[in-house]
Amino acid sequence: MSATTTTTSPTNMNMGRVTFYEDRNFMGRSWDCMGDCSDMHSYMSRCHSCRVHSGCFMVYDGMNYMGNSYFMRRGEYGDYMNMFGWNNCIRSCRYIPMYRGNYRMRVYDRNDFGGQMHEFMDDCDNCMDRYRMNGCMSCHVMDGHWLMYEQPHYRGRMWYFGPGQYRNFMNMGWGNMRFMSMRRVMDSWY
Repeated sequence: MSATTTTTSPTNMNMGRVTFYEDRNFMGRSWDCMGDCSDMHSYMSRCHSCRVHSGCFMVYDGMNYMGNSYFMRRGEYGDYMNMFGWNNCIRSCRYIPMYRGNYRMRVYDRNDFGGQMHEFMDDCDNCMDRYRMNGCMSCHVMDGHWLMYEQPHYRGRMWYFGPGQYRNFMNMGWGNMRFMSMRRVMDSWY
């Protein structure tokens, strides 16, 4: 079976590249993506495997970067549904730009930058052990790109945070999510 490939045009020469396949183990139709895509359904009806050629991406099982998410760096993901425990296929993806420099993020234990605040410049595998902070409900990313996890030691569901202010995780569709660990997306991962 021959594969049909469509490529999105990059807006920046430093973009990454990922090839998505309709079926497991890189079978069926394929589609090359070099940036963000909020709705892959217009390019392919389903996606069950992918190959990240360069860069780092967040993939989501919902359109518009919603639903379960997973971080992917260079490599092959022949059956990511079993790897991640998903029951749905990839519907959207976001490219994470490479960053070289200092990392800085402020996290707050309440919405709207309220309550206890701590500033992070490196990874934290357990907010409770390190700062006696019972999770994070809002944050301000000043520098770098970060992954935040719902459980200590980089476990459980994860979300990507780029530079910006995130006042209320509940309003972002995450319910009463409290992040317990965070790590930097390092340039060595590209």
